[in-house]
Amino acid sequence: MSCNNSASSELPEMKTVEYVDIERYMGDWYVIANIPTFIEKRATNAIESYRLSDEGIIETTFSFYEDSPDGEKKIYKPTGYIHNKETNAEWRMQFVWPFKMPFLIITLDEDYEYTVIGYPSRKYVWIMARKPQMSDEVYRSIIGDLEEIGYDISKIKKVPQSWK
Repeated sequence: MSCNNSASSELPEMKTVEYVDIERYMGDWYVIANIPTFIEKRATNAIESYRLSDEGIIETTFSFYEDSPDGEKKIYKPTGYIHNKETNAEWRMQFVWPFKMPFLIITLDEDYEYTVIGYPSRKYVWIMARKPQMSDEVYRSIIGDLEEIGYDISKIKKVPQSWK
C-alpha cells in the first residue's frame, strides 16, 4: 500500500508548448491571473520581466504593488534557467538558493501576446499577457484548458491591473 496520497501522482505529465523563441519571449508580462504564492496574495499591477543574459540566464524581475496601485512596491529578482534547451519551454526558477522551481510554458500565443506558466503539481499557475488586460474570450478559453489538465480553477484569482 502506498503512503503517497498526493493528487499530483494521479495527474498526467504537464505538457509544454513545442518551442519558445526565447528572445521573443523576453520583456514584460502583466500577470492577469494566478494561483498565488504566499508573496502574491495581495498583489496589484503585477509584472514579470525577463532579460536573457549573455550567459543564457534569465534575469527576472517580479514587481507589484501591495493591496492597491498606491500601495508599497515590492520587487523580487529570481533567476531563471532554461532546463530544456531543445524547446526553451521548461525552465527552473530560483527564488532562494539552492531550490529551483519547475516553470513550464504550457500555453503561448503565436504572436507572443499571452502565455500560461504551469507547475507540475497544479499548485500554482500564472496567466500573463503583454498588455494589462485580456479579452474575456481568451481568458475563458485558458481557464477551460487549465481545468481540462487538472487544475482546480476555483483557486485561480485575477490580479488587479489598474494603471493610471
